[in-house]
Amino acid sequence: MLTTAQTKFFDDQGYLVVENVLDQKTVLDPVRAEYASLLDRLYADWFAKGRVPNPTGMSYYDKLLASYRAKCDWFQPFDISLPANEVQPDTPFHFGPAVFNMLTNPRLLDMVEDLIGGEITSNPIQHIRIKPPATDLAVDEKRAHITATDWHQDQGVTHDSADDTKLITVWIAVSDATRENGCLQVQPARHKDELLPHCEKVQVGIPDEFIGGHRSIPVPVKSGGVVIFHPKAPHASLINKTDGFRWSFDVRYNVTGQPTGRDHFPSFVARSRAKPDTELHDPKKWLNMWKDARTHLADAQHISLYRRDNTAPYCA
Repeated sequence: MLTTAQTKFFDDQGYLVVENVLDQKTVLDPVRAEYASLLDRLYADWFAKGRVPNPTGMSYYDKLLASYRAKCDWFQPFDISLPANEVQPDTPFHFGPAVFNMLTNPRLLDMVEDLIGGEITSNPIQHIRIKPPATDLAVDEKRAHITATDWHQDQGVTHDSADDTKLITVWIAVSDATRENGCLQVQPARHKDELLPHCEKVQVGIPDEFIGGHRSIPVPVKSGGVVIFHPKAPHASLINKTDGFRWSFDVRYNVTGQPTGRDHFPSFVARSRAKPDTELHDPKKWLNMWKDARTHLADAQHISLYRRDNTAPYCA
C-alpha cells in the first residue's frame, strides 16, 4: 500500500519511485530462471548452427552478449508483446508463468489500486528491456528496448482511443538501475501539461524543442523496486556506460472497461473488487490469448502501434 505522502508525490510530480516491491526469492528469481531456460534453448540452436561460441562455462549474461555480437536476436523471443512491424504466424514471444506471477503480484496490484482504483486491467502495452553495454551496441541499433530511449510520454505512444483512459506505467527493475547503467530520467510535474507532439526520432519521441529548458532528473532504483509513471510524464533512459547488462520490464495497468490504447492486443482483468470471478489466474490462458492474437494479426492488415505526424515542422 502507498502512503498518503507517496500518492500526493505521484499526483504532484507525475512519477514515484518505490523500493522493495517485488520479493527476490518468490518473484524475481523465478523470472530469471524462466529466462535462463529460454536463453539456453535459443543458444543451443544457434550453437548447433555455428553462429555462437561454445556455451561451456558461460553465464546467462555471457550468452546474451555473445548472441548479440553474433546478431542472434533474443529480444523478440524474450518480449512480452508482439512487435511493431508485421506479425507472422511464428513470430516469437514469451508469456511464461513467472512473468504472469510478477504482473499479478498482490503487492504490485495494491499500489496500482491506490492510484487507479480496484478495477484493474493488465494493459497489453508491455515490454522486457535488457540493455547491453553501450560499447557493444551495433552502430545501427535503434530499438528502445535495447539502447537509450528517446524522451516520450506513454500516452503519446498509444492509440488516441486511450486518451481518456485512466492508465499508469510500472517500470520494474530486475537488476539495479543506476545512472551509470542507463536508469530512467524524468521531467517532474510536466504530466499536468497537454500531450506533447511525437515524431520519428531514433525511436518515436518528443521533439527537442519541447524538452529543452525543463528540469530533468535521473531516477535510479534497486532490483525489486519500481518506478510508476503518469501517462503524460515525459521520461527517457540514459545509455549503459558499464560493462554489464541492465534488465527491467515496463508494464501498464488501466481501469477495466476503458480502451487500452492497443486494443488489437489482448488484455486481462488482474484485479476486480466488484467482480472477482472475472480475474484471470491461469498463465496458460494468458499465453493462449496472445497466440490467438498472433494468428489473427498475421492474416490481417498491419496496425501501427504508434501515432506520429512526421509532416509537422517540428519533426523536420
